[in-house]
Amino acid sequence: MSLRSAPVLHWFLPTGGDGRDPGGVTAVQGRTAAATRRPADLGYLVEVARAAERAGFEKVLTPVGLGCVDPWVLTSGVAASTERIGFLVAFRAGLAQPTLVAQQADTFRRLFGERIALNVVTGGDPREQRAYGDHLDKDERYARTGELMDVVGRLLAGGTVDLDGRHVRVAGARLEEPAVDRPVALYFGGASPAAEQVAARHADVQLLWGEPPAAVAERIARLRQEAAALGRTVRFGLRLHVVARDTAEEAWAEADRILAAFDPETIRVSQERFARMDSAGQARMTALHGGRSDALTVAPNLWAGIGLVREGAGTALVGSHAEVAERLAEYWRLGVDEFILSGYPHLEEAYRVGEEVAPRLRELTRAVAA
Repeated sequence: MSLRSAPVLHWFLPTGGDGRDPGGVTAVQGRTAAATRRPADLGYLVEVARAAERAGFEKVLTPVGLGCVDPWVLTSGVAASTERIGFLVAFRAGLAQPTLVAQQADTFRRLFGERIALNVVTGGDPREQRAYGDHLDKDERYARTGELMDVVGRLLAGGTVDLDGRHVRVAGARLEEPAVDRPVALYFGGASPAAEQVAARHADVQLLWGEPPAAVAERIARLRQEAAALGRTVRFGLRLHVVARDTAEEAWAEADRILAAFDPETIRVSQERFARMDSAGQARMTALHGGRSDALTVAPNLWAGIGLVREGAGTALVGSHAEVAERLAEYWRLGVDEFILSGYPHLEEAYRVGEEVAPRLRELTRAVAA
């Protein structure tokens, strides 16, 4: 008998704007009109969060970057207008000192209860990092991230921290009466060797992007081994888009519609920007399609078309509700514990995925665990 818990489902809060079509939403890349047709104002983002809440998702992920509204300010506003949904708040490591980050997270928890986790983002675009005033190279950014996660994690667990690190130096840091019964989880993403060392040592949940199952299984096995060598265990989350419909034909027709709406010049400019980034994860996403639009199905029901114009998570599960649930269950059997899902537009698709895909996934994983 398997005693493994059922998969946890989260949704995505489109804080750069939303629409029926994927596209650029960053200030560095240029913003695509179709992808930002619905502005990222508080009213709309509250609607998305409430839809995710009603559809049964546990948390919503807020991205971080020059093209997004600030996650801390935004989630505080949304939390006040929702009841249960949690927030996976992304922040860019190194742009604020760790004691302040821990204080922000603890304040959020005091105000809104146990509804927060942190997504630690190192940053993979040197141009955007320089715009923030960060000029460290990639490996040094990850070294700094590791030191920051060490301090933040210990502070949120109620400790007093002294660290004289290469990048982070704090003395006598502590929080005033932190709630330590349920420590704030640290989510982290990164695919380079330097990133995986940080994950093995400091992450509670390592986030992966939607690669073919064999590639995901290989990364999980390696990271488990690295964490075990340090006496730790790490959970795994998978970030994916979803194009699910009543039938497979309807779903693939929607994928075709999305692809047909992409402007070739937008694809070209996007791919040039992605090639300049120093993110190993972005390189892995790009390698799935190589900038070509004629070979986008990279595994059963796994479509890489979104990655032609969108940085970061660039793959979607496309198929009937049952097929998408089956593919998610396959990843769960490989060791994925949590899924951060999204669809265009995020308001309507939160209901569709929550009402049609999630129950089928729960049934499939319940049968495995029985």
